[in-house]
Amino acid sequence: MEEEKRQFAVLIDADNISPKYAPIIFDEMDAYGFASCRRIYGNWSRSNGWNEEILLEYSIIPVQQFSYTSGKNATDMAMVIDAMDILYGDKVDGFCLVTSDSDFTRLAMRLREEQKYVIGMGESKTPLALTRACNKFIHLNLIYEQDKSEEEDKAGALEAEEIDNVTSIEEISQTISSLINENGNDPVDLAMIGNRLNEKFSDFDVRNYGYTKLSVFIDEEMDNFILYQEDTNCYVAFEELPSREVIEREVVDFVKRNGGSLDNLSAITLELQNRHGGFHPKDYGYSRMSGFLRSIACLSVNGNTVKLKGRKMNKK
Repeated sequence: MEEEKRQFAVLIDADNISPKYAPIIFDEMDAYGFASCRRIYGNWSRSNGWNEEILLEYSIIPVQQFSYTSGKNATDMAMVIDAMDILYGDKVDGFCLVTSDSDFTRLAMRLREEQKYVIGMGESKTPLALTRACNKFIHLNLIYEQDKSEEEDKAGALEAEEIDNVTSIEEISQTISSLINENGNDPVDLAMIGNRLNEKFSDFDVRNYGYTKLSVFIDEEMDNFILYQEDTNCYVAFEELPSREVIEREVVDFVKRNGGSLDNLSAITLELQNRHGGFHPKDYGYSRMSGFLRSIACLSVNGNTVKLKGRKMNKK
């Protein structure tokens, strides 16, 4: 017997969400459940782009909210009041808040406190406070741009400012590295990685970065991992680690190229990461980089300073 779909209330802030996102909003909702309650809030005495044709097509009920006082967002208040009424009516399993306004952060947190599943939808300019307050957050503009570029059969790079508040690839790479480390540096199933990323980052979606598959995203964007197929499963592993001897030689050469002394220990870490992707001293038995460097016979470490032994520091 097919599992009954979860019921959601979709509440749209017409003041800061474009009607061009309407198809995406309800296509995305299909993956989570049925939007049994659909409302949109705004001042309908002025144009906001959400016309009668769109509202009828997607069965959205418009809620009129006049701006009674200048400088106050009456739409926000109306959405919050309705959300709480729906919450206490206890007829839905979750909420979809369609807005980029951080003023709804507390509402998302309150709904989650009541064990409701909260989906956020908005543009990638949405403050992290709101994206992280939701169980899942979907960046509508990034999906829209990807769909648009596919229709036009061209890549079309996203502008840098559009992805400022999207989880960085570096954070994603670090999370994958941590998961492999937790697994004793053994390969990890791709599905497990996907689950971890979705649990940790509410806005994680490979479409935010121009991809449709997690495997392709990792393969194209992260040089420190390799993917391989075993039976029907895909696994992710670290690229083969360089030997300790190779790392030691590269460190010593780097210090020599900098005059035999470095005042910034982290510069060595950065150099190794640039060379080897996911370098971490833990892979060689050390929890801290300073400990790893002290184990190299020809180096001395004092605080944040690393120098070749036998070289005296110049007095300033």
